[in-house]
Amino acid sequence: MKIVHVLTTLDVGGAEMHVLKQVRGQVDRGHDVRVAYLKGQGTLEPDFRAAGASDVRHVPGGPLFPLRLRGWLGWCDIVHSHLLKADALTSVAALVAGKRRHYLSGKHNDEQALHRPMVSRVHGWIGRVPARTIVLSDHVGRFIEEKGRVPRSKQSRVYYGLDPAPFEEASRTVDRAAVLAEFGFGQDDVVFICVARFARQKAHEVLLAATAEARASNPAIKLLLVGDDPFGDEREKALAVGVELGLTDAHGRGDAVFAGIRRDVPTLMAAADVFVMASRWEGLGLVFLEAMATSRPVLSTTVSAIPEVVEDGATGCLVPPDDPAAMAAAMVHLASSPELRERMGTAGHARVIEHFGLDVMVDETLRVYEDVLARA
Repeated sequence: MKIVHVLTTLDVGGAEMHVLKQVRGQVDRGHDVRVAYLKGQGTLEPDFRAAGASDVRHVPGGPLFPLRLRGWLGWCDIVHSHLLKADALTSVAALVAGKRRHYLSGKHNDEQALHRPMVSRVHGWIGRVPARTIVLSDHVGRFIEEKGRVPRSKQSRVYYGLDPAPFEEASRTVDRAAVLAEFGFGQDDVVFICVARFARQKAHEVLLAATAEARASNPAIKLLLVGDDPFGDEREKALAVGVELGLTDAHGRGDAVFAGIRRDVPTLMAAADVFVMASRWEGLGLVFLEAMATSRPVLSTTVSAIPEVVEDGATGCLVPPDDPAAMAAAMVHLASSPELRERMGTAGHARVIEHFGLDVMVDETLRVYEDVLARA
């Protein structure tokens, strides 16, 4: 099968990492895969090439996009777009190239733009162009039906999948003291780690406020923030909040450390005690699966698809969004009990293995492709 993936960006993010794993799995199964992206720095371009993509190309958006992509659309059996801007432009390109019956859209999130009535109405047309829409959770499916106006009959749900091996290996081999020392933390500290791009969706200011409140009860609580904002100033805004709260200095060092983009996330997860994210919405959250694969409990919010992934009280703790006091109380509760953290981490690892396997994700996606081709 010849497959083209089209993404809005090729920078580090949940959707991009998901597609990277899809590409690797599809190539391993003998398919020829190409990848196009509309904008950004292309940070992950070498990773996609290493995963086996036969071509990775920046194809700028705009009026000429259908012409720029037409050669690839003529070559491929399946074209699969990801994220709202890529969906919109690829829908037009698929219509122009006569590839509508070979075209799928991937919905990775409950896109907040669809709350706007005009965007919702436009998406009602764009969303009916693909032969199939793959949603990554039941929550996203309901959202896309209601706000994106794509009926459930045109959707297929395929959960994110994860290869747990790198995270399992890291949890067995990590030199916790050495890793924590890099950030100025000690072995007796209870380290909460957040791996996320800086964006309003992730509510870093809420997490920082919760950390400051939690530390008033337990000064051993520390926060490690991994990620950046390649398109805006959300990291700088969060850093200013951290400085104001007395958690960090102007360089992002202190009781809350701004570590930037890292390539050793499994090691950092294994060195930390709890994964935490104060999300306002999530499509699914690949990073939750990564934390659970590392046998770490998850502290997050009750929004969107998170309760589909994290079992409150079993594999982690869920609190209301935009509630620093509730998150602080949960941080103190988790920090006070190593036994509770171990029990939740073990249960989370088992849940990942049972429900969110990488091979299951790749094979289910390919079955959707095959069904689309059969109908075409």
